[in-house]
Amino acid sequence: MNDEYLHEVLREAEAALETTCETRAEALSRRTFLKLTGVAGGGLALAFCLEGGSSALAAQAGSEFVPNAFIRISPDGSILIYAKNPEIGQGVMTALPMIVAEELDADWSDVRVEQSAIDQAVYGRQSAGGSRSVASSWDQLRSAGGVARAMLVSAAAQEWGVSTAECVTETSTVIHPQSGRRLGYGELANKAAALPVPDAQSVILKKRADYKLLGTRVGGVDNHKIVTGQPLFGIDQVVPGMLYAAYEKCPATGGRVGQANLDEIRSLPGVKDAFVLEGNGQVAELMPGVAIVATSTWAALSAKRQLRVTWDESEASQDSWSGAVRRARELAKQDGNQIISETGNLEEAFNSAAKTLDAFYSYPFLSHAPLEPQNCTAWYREGAVEIWAPTQTPQRGLGSVAKLLGLPEDRVTIHQTRVGGGFGRRLMNDSMCEAAAISKQIGAPVKLQWTREDDMAHDFYRVAGFHSFKGAVDQSGKLSAWQDHFVTFSSDGQRPVSGGNIGEEEFPGPLLPNYRLTQTMLPLATPCGPWRAPRSNGIAFAVQCFLHELAVAAGRDHLEFLLEVMGEARWLDPGNDRALNTGRAAAVMSLAAEKAGWSRSFPAGRGLGLAFHFSHAGHFAEVAEVSVDENKKLTVHRVTVAADVGPIINLSGAENQCQGAVIDGFSTMLGLEISIENGRVQESNFHQYPILRLANAPEVEVHFIESDFPPTGLGEPALPPVAPAICNAIFAATGHRVRELPLTKAGFSVLS
Repeated sequence: MNDEYLHEVLREAEAALETTCETRAEALSRRTFLKLTGVAGGGLALAFCLEGGSSALAAQAGSEFVPNAFIRISPDGSILIYAKNPEIGQGVMTALPMIVAEELDADWSDVRVEQSAIDQAVYGRQSAGGSRSVASSWDQLRSAGGVARAMLVSAAAQEWGVSTAECVTETSTVIHPQSGRRLGYGELANKAAALPVPDAQSVILKKRADYKLLGTRVGGVDNHKIVTGQPLFGIDQVVPGMLYAAYEKCPATGGRVGQANLDEIRSLPGVKDAFVLEGNGQVAELMPGVAIVATSTWAALSAKRQLRVTWDESEASQDSWSGAVRRARELAKQDGNQIISETGNLEEAFNSAAKTLDAFYSYPFLSHAPLEPQNCTAWYREGAVEIWAPTQTPQRGLGSVAKLLGLPEDRVTIHQTRVGGGFGRRLMNDSMCEAAAISKQIGAPVKLQWTREDDMAHDFYRVAGFHSFKGAVDQSGKLSAWQDHFVTFSSDGQRPVSGGNIGEEEFPGPLLPNYRLTQTMLPLATPCGPWRAPRSNGIAFAVQCFLHELAVAAGRDHLEFLLEVMGEARWLDPGNDRALNTGRAAAVMSLAAEKAGWSRSFPAGRGLGLAFHFSHAGHFAEVAEVSVDENKKLTVHRVTVAADVGPIINLSGAENQCQGAVIDGFSTMLGLEISIENGRVQESNFHQYPILRLANAPEVEVHFIESDFPPTGLGEPALPPVAPAICNAIFAATGHRVRELPLTKAGFSVLS
């Protein structure tokens, strides 16, 4: 029985069950019941309610033990574990199966990992974003492994005629210590498959002290395939009879096709067709443009370079970054027109302060610039469409394509491919919708390939932002008042664009007696979207640098100043373990400072900078050690990271995420900026958007505090403290205060 058939059975069984996932045989149709009981000579395939963890049907798939939709154990002892969420380089294809394997007590050398099918009814949430993959799957996956282990123990106990309490498990084996008898999981597969699935609530899961696999270093399950060039990524996909497509859209968002030299394009070598798609008006789905379909990617892109389009820009964006900067500086002289949070008496606090400071901070628009440009392969045939896509949100993409093509969702099949970088860009599935529409129009399977220039011109950008601060310290040098007029952008005049919001809970507001946060929104038609650590990636730079300014003004040590702001250990939102905990914050700050040698003295031109930020339920502090020469050549020697994200799943992957975040953060703050004029992005490729070179990457040292709270994500929260830590270190080394990013604006560069 192949994997596709098993998943078909699981889907049908799940759909036949009531939404409460109670075990009710009467909910199954006769056809479904016969299909289930007739699988592979009388075995049962399991429908398992994963979200609630309740049992549904006992299961056997042929001679394999299939206790739930995540695990298949063969008689030869091999264990297949399905990874349900998209792998975008964050390591979940290894980490999620490790959670299952830990509770299963599997020998990792017995485990093989495959990407699961896309099926919300079976797997629940399947997406990669918000650093939520591990956090949202933790209980579900532990339960899946624990239930399977319990069934294997029951099978062994029956075989030996002993109590389950007398049996233990380790390395894919059930052991009866009193007699010394042992049975491998493969030997127990048939017997376990005949047992009823226990209520997940009755299964006792492991305690942290008993973990053997979690917290160790495990190499990525795809590492060998990646370095040997196996076809894992969306860009690698090939299907029989496939054609190749390029798609040209108006460089200003909202423009439509007026006229195009389609006849000339159709006559070019290798071109099969060229046509206009009117779009559905949704920028995250299908915008108007010209599709070119050819016998090769080269032919399609060569023809695209000869395409001449007259665009109707009557409703297109006319956004101007330079104009927004001018307007923000004017607005900085007054309060925002929306009050987000206000406590205490600011006027009195400022009047009685020992010192007050004013500062204006800004950060630019950014592109996601993933290494793998947007692409998708789609095959529309017989009223259905099959898609191979590197997407962070396959379930959302399935719904978008179904709506676009007017199909029921069960006529859309999505295959998850490995993603060559997402950082939030692939939360939107515009390339998926474009490929599906082109395939339907041409009547053949099509691989749509964007160029780097397409990626730069049609991103969902990290939104820029501005902060006009005023702060005060009292006679004792304590932070006594804080005012922030936040200038952001809105596409509808009602709410900020994606990633452009700021909340009343934003640090340090809830910790201060006198605080005022106001907001003004500038109009924007250019699409924006989540970019690694949405909103925090910019806010942390401004807030943490201004905190350092106030510490310097007070003549205080920055670490001491921040610890004083945190105060006593407490949750800011009691009962919510995803809220800021001041004790956890203080602990990571102290650890980062200790490991970086905070008390060391340095010669002129070299110094340390500290920053803390809480985002995506992760408490992170970082200390940067930098030097700057007389020509403003900057060297970031080392960044020390301290983090509390609960228990670590894969130490190798966790360290990798922190190291990558630091390098990404440094690269971004150094020289990256997207400029928009007349609605058009001015940067087109990496010659204008210079990514950090390997020779300039700092040493990154990572330390974890493994607290007893549920695990949270790592892909995003390590990035926000990078920029303020480096900027504070620049001030310590030179006395130069950075208030605008990128650093190249102030003449900083790195040694080439």
